[in-house]
Formats: sequence, C-alpha cells, structure tokens
Amino acid sequence: MMDALSFSYAECSARERLDHLLDPGSFHEWLPPAERLTSPHLAQLGVPSAFDDGVAIGRARLAGRAVFVAAQEGAFMGGGVGEVHGAKLVGLLRRALRDRPEAVLLLAESGGVRLHEANAGLIAVSEVMRALLDVRAAGIPTVVLIGGANGCFGGMGIVARCADRVVMSDLGRLAMSGPEVIEASHGVEEFDARDRSLVWRTTGGKHRWLSGDCDVLVEDDVAAFRAAAIEAMDAPRPVTLASLEAEHALLVARLALLPEAVEGDEACALWARLGVPDPARVPDLTVDAVRALRAG
Repeated sequence: MMDALSFSYAECSARERLDHLLDPGSFHEWLPPAERLTSPHLAQLGVPSAFDDGVAIGRARLAGRAVFVAAQEGAFMGGGVGEVHGAKLVGLLRRALRDRPEAVLLLAESGGVRLHEANAGLIAVSEVMRALLDVRAAGIPTVVLIGGANGCFGGMGIVARCADRVVMSDLGRLAMSGPEVIEASHGVEEFDARDRSLVWRTTGGKHRWLSGDCDVLVEDDVAAFRAAAIEAMDAPRPVTLASLEAEHALLVARLALLPEAVEGDEACALWARLGVPDPARVPDLTVDAVRALRAG
C-alpha cells in the first residue's frame, strides 16, 4: 500500500503526472489549451475536440536538469494520435535538436492512431519516429514512461521502442497491435481481449521486463517513475550499426525460443524458455520479485 504522499501513475491524468513527476512549478507548456489548437478532422466529423488535442508538451526541470517533455492524455480518444497531436510531438522533438535539453521524456498513453483521421495520424507517427531517432543521433537521451490505463499500442508502441530507454510499471502495457485489434482481425479464438489475465501476460510490464522490451520495471507510483526517469537520463543507448545488429540478434534469438505450436499459455512457455522458474507464478509476484528473475 502506498503512503499518503504517493500517487498512482495509472490513476493520474496527463497533467497530474507532469505535476508530480517534474520539479515543482517548472513545467512551461507550449500550445496550452488556451491556444485552442484542435483537430480540424474531428470537427468536420462532428466529434468532440480537446483544446490541447490530447497531449501536453513543454519544457521543465527534472532534478534541476533541463528537459523537454510530452504527456499524452488517455482520457481523450484513448490518447490516439491525429494530425495536430502528432505535429505537437514532432515540434517538441525538432525544438530539442535546436535547444539541446539534457533529455526528452515522453509520458506515453495511447491506443495508436485515431481511426477518425487515420492517414494524417499514420503520417504523424512516422514523422515522430524520424524526429525521435534524430534526437537520439544527436546524443540527447530519450526516455519513454508507460503506465497509463490505456497502455501504449499501435504506432506509439513502435515510437516507444525507438527511444533510448523504456520505463514501465507492472500495470503498463506495450505492444504493436492492441488486444481488440487482434481479436477483430483473427477472432476471439486467437486472442480474447476480454481476458484481462491474458492481456497482461502478453503485453504487461512484467512480461516486457522479462522479455527485455523495457529497461526498468517500477511500481505503479509516480515517485518511482520519477526516480527511474532521472536515472535513465544518464544511460543513453547510442544509435550505431553495432547496436542495431545486437538488437536484431536478440530478436532472432527470442523468436527461436518459442516454437510455432504451444500447448497452453504462450507467455508462460516463453518465460520458461527464458529460464524463469515456476513461470505460472509470475503474474502473482511482486515487482521486486520479477526484477530479480531477470537479474538472475
């Protein structure tokens, strides 16, 4: 149980996360709601808009150090990326290339691209990926924090894995295709999106930690995310040919661990092949216990 000064990251809004994560009073927002920068596509379709288009961007300080930060609002269209939403993220990253903060933080919570403006959203996500990789290549650490109720899926799932470091809580989820998308495409027999245990076993923070897709696993606590973000700022991962080849080798080795036909739970089968003892117990373990499994 958290103490009185702790805040659940999952239960906070985007701006509440910024308030608790960053140095007090240091966040200066660019294009705030007062600017009323809304999506033109949603208005044409008669869909309610948000004056910040579901993302807050700006500069701030973290442990006294200058950072640029973006926080997606999962309560607005599931944090979906549209033209304006994506343009704000791209603008933040391009400004980082000019002003060179000590790090760029992305508090990701998104179901992916909005279907209402799919083409514009897809283009925006590709531009975000390119800009983020440019920031990394310039030697500016990029850190993605994932712990919101909507997870990080679709294009934003790809964006997250383009960053230097990924920090997740055990409640966070990360994947390319969301559970509902998989079920709609391949049927409930392939993936039952209503099976919450299955969803978290295959996309949740514990699974991503054990499989090496996230760099830090933390409790659902904003203070834990803050501490992890501060540490991650000093651990960039340079974009080099050697690092890319090592990443591809890791993916090839992981793919070989899981045979095409698996009887029972695929996540547990993978954990067993990764050397996790008694893998069926993983969902019930504490965060500290799961961290120890990978360390071992």
